[in-house]
Amino acid sequence: MTDQAQKEGGNAWQSEAFIKNLTKRKRAERRFRLTGLLAIITALTLLAILLFSIVSKGYTAFVQTFVTLDITFSEEVIDPNGTRDPMELRSANYSKLVQNALRAKFPEVTSRRDLRRLFSLVSGDADTKLREMVENNPELIGKTEPVSLLAGDDVDMVNKGYIDRNLIEDDRRVKDMELSWLDVLEADGDIEIHFNTGFFTNGDSREPEKAGIAGAMVGSFYTLVITMVIAFPIGVMTAIYLEEFAAKNKLTDLIEVNINNLAAVPSIVFGLLGLAIFLNVAHLPRSAPIVGGLTLALMTLPTIIIAARAAIRAVPDSIRQAALGLGASNQQAAFHHILPLSMPGILTGTIIGLSQALGETAPLLMIGMVAFIADIPSGFGDPATVMPVQIFLWADSPERAFVEKTSGAIMVLLGFLILMNAFAIFLRKKFERRW
Repeated sequence: MTDQAQKEGGNAWQSEAFIKNLTKRKRAERRFRLTGLLAIITALTLLAILLFSIVSKGYTAFVQTFVTLDITFSEEVIDPNGTRDPMELRSANYSKLVQNALRAKFPEVTSRRDLRRLFSLVSGDADTKLREMVENNPELIGKTEPVSLLAGDDVDMVNKGYIDRNLIEDDRRVKDMELSWLDVLEADGDIEIHFNTGFFTNGDSREPEKAGIAGAMVGSFYTLVITMVIAFPIGVMTAIYLEEFAAKNKLTDLIEVNINNLAAVPSIVFGLLGLAIFLNVAHLPRSAPIVGGLTLALMTLPTIIIAARAAIRAVPDSIRQAALGLGASNQQAAFHHILPLSMPGILTGTIIGLSQALGETAPLLMIGMVAFIADIPSGFGDPATVMPVQIFLWADSPERAFVEKTSGAIMVLLGFLILMNAFAIFLRKKFERRW
């Protein structure tokens, strides 16, 4: 075999090996792409299942069942002395008016046990509505008016289909007699469904039909305000100092390592720190937004510092050098040039950190914000709870009606988180500069 033939044979072998290797690499690349695509599809599927589960159980929390009754505002019950005294009107037994209306609607119900079931068709909060009506318009005394009253939680669950009417009576919370009463009310057009404004205006309650998220929303707002006021300026100033003024030595290296480590510390550790410092040492009020805000500020600080330092590093060094070359001091260069240009990135990191703080539960459990708070807080020192803790409390309640309240509150919380993250993306896109 000549040298030319050997050379051609070697080239053919190398060409065949190259083609096999190339084919193998292309197959590996296709497998990698398919694996990545499968991972994305799996993640989106699980996310869709999660959202469907939450929405399917929680959308009914935004509507509520009401029962319309002909209420006789009896003067004997409300104002027996005829004085129209505001104190007497306030202290009258308005529950008796509801009971009299139900007795008149169903006169065949006479036993004590059946009457208890009959009266439970309407929420115990009905007397509050009647009291407000009389206080706002005393001319109602002595008249009979149709009034739409909040239904009891079991009635609401039956009307929304969460309690199966086809089950045997022993397996249902609502008995056959109560279902027959509901059928009569529905046939007369006295059962209606309205938007549940109380879900957004009421505080927490032991009664599911009266429970709302207003107290938790206000508590979350106060807590985030404290977190923002404390964490944002301290975090930004720390980032500016470390990037622009601090000498590069072992001390600053140690500080940087600890900041990065604190960003990965479990949130409950910050709750223990808040318990030890703010409650046991500083003796601040337990369950107050000021304590929750301070605790979440400690947890959010590392995130803001890291984000702020990254935003400051992203500003080209030429801008700093140009400012210094024109006679600006280091402080002027940092605060007049570097900080304004890095602020969009700093704000984006801050909003993401606050979004994380909004969804935290563990640190707040340690400082007592897990207590049952029925009143809406009016200040930073009042007892309060926050949205994640409210969801935790409702999820632990045995009543079936709290299941939809839990899912509804999760939907509201997810809405806030999506809005905050969307705002962060908007800031980044609007003010982003490419150097």
